[in-house]
Amino acid sequence: MLDVVIRGGEVVDGTGAARRKADVGIQGDRVVAIGTVEGEAATTIDATGKVVTPGFVDVHTHYDAQVFWDDAMTPSPLHGVTTAFAGNCGFTIAPLSDDPSDGEYLMKMLARVEGMPLESLRTGVPWSWKSTGEYLAAIDGHVGINIGFSVGHSAIRRVVMGTESTVREAKPEELEAMRALLRDGLEAGGLGFTSSYARTHNDPDGNMVPSRYASTEELVELARVCSEFEGTSLELIPMVGPAFEPWAVQLMTDMSAAAQRPINWNVMAVNAANLGDCEGKLDAGTFAAKHGARVVALTIPMSFPLRLSFRSGFVLDAMPSWESVMLLPVEEKLAVFRDPDQRRALNDAAQSDANPLKGLAQWERMRIFDVFAAENEQYRGKTVGEIAEAEGRDPWDVLTSIALADDLNTGFGTTPLPESADDWKARVQVWRDRRALIGASDAGAHLDMFSTANYATRFLGAVRDHSLMPLEEAVSLITQVPAELYGLRERGEVREGWKADLTVFDPARIDSDPVAMRYDLPGGAGRLFADAIGVRDVLVNGTPIVRDGALTSDRPGTVLRSGRDTTNGAMA
Repeated sequence: MLDVVIRGGEVVDGTGAARRKADVGIQGDRVVAIGTVEGEAATTIDATGKVVTPGFVDVHTHYDAQVFWDDAMTPSPLHGVTTAFAGNCGFTIAPLSDDPSDGEYLMKMLARVEGMPLESLRTGVPWSWKSTGEYLAAIDGHVGINIGFSVGHSAIRRVVMGTESTVREAKPEELEAMRALLRDGLEAGGLGFTSSYARTHNDPDGNMVPSRYASTEELVELARVCSEFEGTSLELIPMVGPAFEPWAVQLMTDMSAAAQRPINWNVMAVNAANLGDCEGKLDAGTFAAKHGARVVALTIPMSFPLRLSFRSGFVLDAMPSWESVMLLPVEEKLAVFRDPDQRRALNDAAQSDANPLKGLAQWERMRIFDVFAAENEQYRGKTVGEIAEAEGRDPWDVLTSIALADDLNTGFGTTPLPESADDWKARVQVWRDRRALIGASDAGAHLDMFSTANYATRFLGAVRDHSLMPLEEAVSLITQVPAELYGLRERGEVREGWKADLTVFDPARIDSDPVAMRYDLPGGAGRLFADAIGVRDVLVNGTPIVRDGALTSDRPGTVLRSGRDTTNGAMA
């Protein structure tokens, strides 16, 4: 008797091949039969009218902390994700040192750069390990989906250099100590090395995060350690802006060539208006290929609203002349915003052609999401432009006056413009480019800023609604393609003998619910969250983690180890 049989569905196997009606038989954690499966099974899933696909592979998450208070790692499995990669951007919570201040620093850094509530990090994470191996052991056997973790640059830099990690470049002996610490993490099963040079990544003390003080030589030499370990890869945010400067392209190429591993960079949002910029960034992949390297852009497949605040300053601090102000203590920041001359200077810098995020500074387009002062309730849900027109005021003055009344706590942000046929055409062009990869969900991070953990269901819904490409091709782009880039063993396809990571969904319905706040984090903190539509069943290693659209109590995932669960990803 088989453990599970999925009957009556159409198998879309992840390779891009045409769908076919077939049963899928499962024994233990593997697919053992595809076709007409006779006999009974302990569990039968009726997939009539549904498609059976490989589980989706999400290559950019930040579940490093959430895994302790939410071992299912929601909402990912609800949206069909069965494998995820964490430890991105250099922001890991392992290794730690014997100095408690290092753990405290990483906690506050994550709260600042990744939008994880500090109270949740304090109360929901045990912080009981030192090495990466001990961290992996702490979660092994207690995860809902398959998840692997890279070793983060800022974490190892803090352990080796302490408070000097946010002051200067490393000395030769410190670089060797970092290489040894990285090697220890990869030996324990870490999936690779990640880092960030992004202007938006600053710590709560007013400094750049540790990785931003590193020389390019340090990044290349740390990347080189990955060449010693099978099944590793690299991830980096080189810079923020519409175009790469030559040094960024050279750095990613040098890192990949030194490691002989692919490097992916985060993140590229595509529309018709910025397609030229995106093509310029994709040229980094062409340059790399000519130099024995592979550089891949992560692209988010849809537009989404972005929530900001002057109190946090995250993202806004990437604008020239804004960084120093956004990093000020709240009272000093309030003093700047109360000063008309300093307020005017901030806006002048934001509107300058030298601002790579000038498009973000179209204040009239900002919508007011959250307010705190009673007099601001009238503005909730309105755009700054609507308020400015009604009151005969300048949009910048409107936004800053509202924010000042809220002590800078006002939540405001972008609302996506209607998406045209040309926008979707531009995205399809990028999705089909081997220099790009669909991903970049950031699941587990930026919990009050945006929620894109639902990217897979929204992508498949858009593919259907706009007739963008065959379903078979779309499924391949979020299953086999990322699995091959990361060298996942026996995952990413529905194939006999391979792991039974499977998603069963209704192709006529698959989509996402709207994003909304829910307050279910440790300490009572909230997060933006969306349930899935049309995802019926999700199996991880042969065991259902989602049945009839709801989570089960089983946690059948594997903590992935490099070499054991991964082989080297494709370099061409």
